[in-house]
Amino acid sequence: MARVAIIGSGFIGRAWAISFARAGHDVAMWDQSSSATDGARDYIAGVLGDLAANDLLRGQSAAAVLDRIAVVAELGQALAGAVHVQENTPENLEVKREVFSLIDSAADPQAVIASSTSALLPSKFTDHLKGRHRCLVVHPINPPYLIPAAEVVPAPWTSAETLETTRAFLIEAGHAPLVMKRELDGFIMNRLQGALLEEAFRLVADGYASVEDVDIGIRDGLALRWSFMGPFETIDLNAPGGVRDYVDRYQGIYSNIFPQMLRRVDWAGEGMATVEAERNKRLPRENLGERQVWRDRRLMALAAHKKKSDQEFGQ
Repeated sequence: MARVAIIGSGFIGRAWAISFARAGHDVAMWDQSSSATDGARDYIAGVLGDLAANDLLRGQSAAAVLDRIAVVAELGQALAGAVHVQENTPENLEVKREVFSLIDSAADPQAVIASSTSALLPSKFTDHLKGRHRCLVVHPINPPYLIPAAEVVPAPWTSAETLETTRAFLIEAGHAPLVMKRELDGFIMNRLQGALLEEAFRLVADGYASVEDVDIGIRDGLALRWSFMGPFETIDLNAPGGVRDYVDRYQGIYSNIFPQMLRRVDWAGEGMATVEAERNKRLPRENLGERQVWRDRRLMALAAHKKKSDQEFGQ
C-alpha cells in the first residue's frame, strides 16, 4: 500500500486520515498548529470504535487501522515518500497559495497534491507552481469515511494522468469520485445543494411552508430515493418509457415553475428569524453537539445498510 500525507489536521484532515488508513495506506498527519494535532489520534480512535461496531473497517480491527496513522512534527516528515498529499488548511486563498508552494517544493515529484477546499478554484492557488500539472481539488462531503462521494476538480493545467491517478486512487480507497471536466464555482455538489437551499429558504420566507415541512419533504420524501440513486436515474425510472418519456410528460410543469425561482431571498434576512426560531424549538442550541453525534451514528447505520443492500441487490 501507499503512503499518504495529510496537511492540516482539523476535522476534515482527521476524517481523510481515517478513510485512507482504512484502505490500508500509511498516513502521516501534520499541522503547523500543535493544538490541531493534540488529541487527534484519541479522537480518531473513538471514531474507529464506532466504525468497527458497524462493520465499516473492511474487516480490520480499529487498532490495526489506528496503527497506520502517525502524527508528525515536521512538514517534510509528512511528505517523505507520499504518493498522495491531501491539504486541509482554511478557506483562505493566500494561505492555500503559500501552503501549496511549500508542498510542491518538498513533495516527491510524482506525488499528487490535492486540496479539500469546498469553494476555491484550483487555478487560483496553483498557477504559480512548477508542478502545477499534478495539482487539483479533491473535495469531500464530511465525513469522507462515511460519505463516499468526492469531487475531483482540475485546474486548466492539471494533467490527464493526474486526474486518472486520483480517480483510481479514490475508488481503491472506497470513494465514489465525481470527476469534473473543468473547474466551476461551487463545483457540482454545492451547486446542487445550493439550488435546493435557495428554494427551501424561498418557500419559508414567502410563507408557503414551515421549516419542518421542507425538511419532511426531503427527509421522508425525495431523500429516500436519493440515498441510493441520483436525479437522472430517478426520472429515468419514473416514466414508462424512461428519461425522454419523463421529459415529454413533465417538462411543462418545471418550465412553468422556473420563472418563479429566479428571485432569491436573503438567507440572513427577515426569513432567518423564522428559520432560526423553528429550528431552536426543535433543537435547542445547547444540544447541537449531541445531535451531531446522533447524525454521524445514523450515517454509520445507513452506510452499513447500503453496504449490505449492495451485496444483496447490486448497485
